[in-house]
Amino acid sequence: MESVTEIRQGVTRLARRLRAVRAPGALSNNKLGVLGNLYRGGPASPGELAEAEHQQPQSLTRVFAELEADGLVSRARDQRDGRQSVLSLTPAGKDALRREVAERDAWLGSAMGELTETERQVLLLAARLMDRLADSP
Repeated sequence: MESVTEIRQGVTRLARRLRAVRAPGALSNNKLGVLGNLYRGGPASPGELAEAEHQQPQSLTRVFAELEADGLVSRARDQRDGRQSVLSLTPAGKDALRREVAERDAWLGSAMGELTETERQVLLLAARLMDRLADSP
């Protein structure tokens, strides 16, 4: 299916370009993903965050530890299950996430300025559809 290939290629190229906009010393994509999930969904267990990131919890152990050491997330015992921990976004984590996203949004906003209003609306619709697709099993 040619359309599937074209969509995949477009999404991949845009994702690469957005990653390239990052400033030196920027947070890794894994860290941004965790912070973004905590921002959108609130406190979560490491397992829930790993599932949301489509990764194994062991793969994110270091990421969680580094985010906690940097004061971007806090860890507490789960009230329902004391064996589990729950990670929460700290105010410093929100600020870091905002700074990181602002750089990429600034570039994207500038690039989108070259599009017509109709093209921007089509792109917004496509973004919403891609977000839905990303949640598909």
